[in-house]
Amino acid sequence: MATESSEGEDEGKVTGGNPVLIVEDDLREMGKKAAWSVSSCKPGNGVSSLRDDNLETYWQSDGAQPHLVNIQFQKKVKLQLVVLYLDFKLDESYTPSKISIRAGDGFHNLKEIKTMELVKPTGWVYLSLSGNDPRETFVNTFMLQIAVLSNHLNGRDTHLRQIKLYGPRPNPIPHQPFHFTSREFITYSSVR
Repeated sequence: MATESSEGEDEGKVTGGNPVLIVEDDLREMGKKAAWSVSSCKPGNGVSSLRDDNLETYWQSDGAQPHLVNIQFQKKVKLQLVVLYLDFKLDESYTPSKISIRAGDGFHNLKEIKTMELVKPTGWVYLSLSGNDPRETFVNTFMLQIAVLSNHLNGRDTHLRQIKLYGPRPNPIPHQPFHFTSREFITYSSVR
């Protein structure tokens, strides 16, 4: 199975957003390791706008809902957090109001792991992928799909300004490049 998450969907409601992106030190950005694709886009507002670190640009869908962002990895990765930048003040009816996150080995076996209701979000919106069980802190998957199921004010097309994916850092000690296990290596791990 592709995910280490609870059976069935987990639905929540998110209001507002954070104007500044704040992420814990024990997480790392995983999006650069993936191949990104979208279900449709307007010319000039494609998938590259989701990853350019510019809050003024956006991906704009073009077609019927649901609007999909597909994120595929070459090998299985652990994902813990999805962070979206949305701006209801600028985008109004283009702003998503209901989002589904699905995970799996590929398009053939995606399973919904989280559904979120968004209420006029402006800023960074954090969507945790951890399950109901405290031991389920991440999703282990080859593919993640973000589906925009509906927009505010019954809008047809959608705007997503940025998407960031975070997974656990392999070394739990931040700013230390290696994790030594033997006592002898730990002794010589710092330069005097």
